[in-house]
Amino acid sequence: MSKIQNISLINGEAISELKKLKDNSLDCIITDPPYFIGKLNNKWNAAEIDADEANSHIKHLPKGMKFHKNQVKTLYDFYLEVSKILYAKLKPGGYFLSFSSPRLYHSIAMACEIAGFEVRDMMNWVYVQSLPKGQGQNHNIEKLDLPQDEKNKLKKKYSGLKTPQLKACSEPICVCMKPVEGTFLQNELNWGTGLIDFNQKVGIEDDHVPGTILSTDVFDETYDKHFLISKVSRKEKGDNNHPTIKPLELIEHLIKVFSKENALVLDPFLGSGTTAVACHNTGRKCFGIEINKEYFSSATKRIEKLRDYK
Repeated sequence: MSKIQNISLINGEAISELKKLKDNSLDCIITDPPYFIGKLNNKWNAAEIDADEANSHIKHLPKGMKFHKNQVKTLYDFYLEVSKILYAKLKPGGYFLSFSSPRLYHSIAMACEIAGFEVRDMMNWVYVQSLPKGQGQNHNIEKLDLPQDEKNKLKKKYSGLKTPQLKACSEPICVCMKPVEGTFLQNELNWGTGLIDFNQKVGIEDDHVPGTILSTDVFDETYDKHFLISKVSRKEKGDNNHPTIKPLELIEHLIKVFSKENALVLDPFLGSGTTAVACHNTGRKCFGIEINKEYFSSATKRIEKLRDYK
């Protein structure tokens, strides 16, 4: 375990470490779980993925992002087990926020609901500047046993038609809550959880309450500009090569809306450590778990830079 003041990080497997926590001890949980996309599972190893030629890039399709038909069920089974444990560890009225991908959101949400959580809402982190992942068919047409002129006709016929992978423009965030005991006010008085902070603003305006849309892109005058959050900068990313780093400002906003100062926030899939840094910056305590040694090391280094390591 690594510890700096109110931040504790563990390099270990999430389920086994979560079982050690005290029931009703967590105020909030925010995480970006493994999606079981290709080889990005709960025990994934970056070095092994990079070394696997069969799992390499296909145009703009990154390693580990391939589709397989068992993915939804695999993710659901895993996240149901995780959610049942988290339900016991979270205080009544505590919030559980899970990032996801659009086509896997239902696995995350259903697992949380079956575990006992109330699915209160869905937030969307929007970023329109992304690369399309649909694949054209020219390379497959070239493999056909046909004269070249027939292949050229097929290429013209199917020009612009691609595999069903729409351009990704958002990541849904499943907003769950452990049911309150009594009224929301009674739960707040007893546990300090349940109500969310509508004083928190994000973007360029000061009069807009938290909403279900958070954007990282600059829109023109026809768009609502209340939800702008800068993308991860090169400086913020540093030498970290984690594939799904979230903007620090985004995580800080979620933490401030769904928890209070001095609250204990858990991230069971810590990744590069953004949740831990956000907790430090917002006056929260953090307990983070990360199974991958490379990313645990990156997270630890980020925390060490914040102040003298203890």
